[in-house]
Amino acid sequence: MPIKDKPIKEAIEKVMGSSRKGRKKIIKLVQKELPEVGCSKIRRIYERNGFALMQKQKKRKWNNPKNKATVPMYGNIEWAIDFMHDSLANGRTIRTLNIIDPYNRECKGIFIAHSIPSVRVIEFLEQAIEKYGQPKYIRSDNGPEFTSKQFQLWMHYKKIDWQKIEKGKPQQNCFIERFNRTMREEFLDANLFFSVEHVNEMAEYYREEYNYLRPHESLGQLTPIEYVA
Repeated sequence: MPIKDKPIKEAIEKVMGSSRKGRKKIIKLVQKELPEVGCSKIRRIYERNGFALMQKQKKRKWNNPKNKATVPMYGNIEWAIDFMHDSLANGRTIRTLNIIDPYNRECKGIFIAHSIPSVRVIEFLEQAIEKYGQPKYIRSDNGPEFTSKQFQLWMHYKKIDWQKIEKGKPQQNCFIERFNRTMREEFLDANLFFSVEHVNEMAEYYREEYNYLRPHESLGQLTPIEYVA
């Protein structure tokens, strides 16, 4: 007479106990208790009752375009923006928001604060636009400041296209990544800062030096301002 499902289910529960055993091991252990039951029936009951350790997951798809970084044909076509982190002398964390133009590597702005939510990102970009004019594109990662509804509505209103880089592909924003490394070595790691006001003041001096005095190998040893001229 065929054995009913309930004893098999109870046997599975018994051999599983509180441990996390795989299906093959469970089948072997159940057959020791119920040698007359075939593998396929144990497997069927095992899966039907939700004993499986691993459920098949759907592959997650990221809605990210493949935006390879390229040098624009002229200035103010695209701005690359990104955040960095550091700390003051008293240990308080600060964030920096950097803007550069990949065409000539000019730094359009450095803003530093303890916190930079999307509303402050927008304010800083508005100040840069007032000074330099509006870019056609802004390139950034998928950070919450850039994916926020407020920032996306602002981009839509300004008719600026968002060049969103792929998740885990910082090389798609390589120009700002290179600037960040230079700024880290030459400015952030080289100085001691005592307040947000202090670091912002020094950052403006650094930005002027970077744009007007520091030659770039990628620009034929010209400064960003000389390259434009």
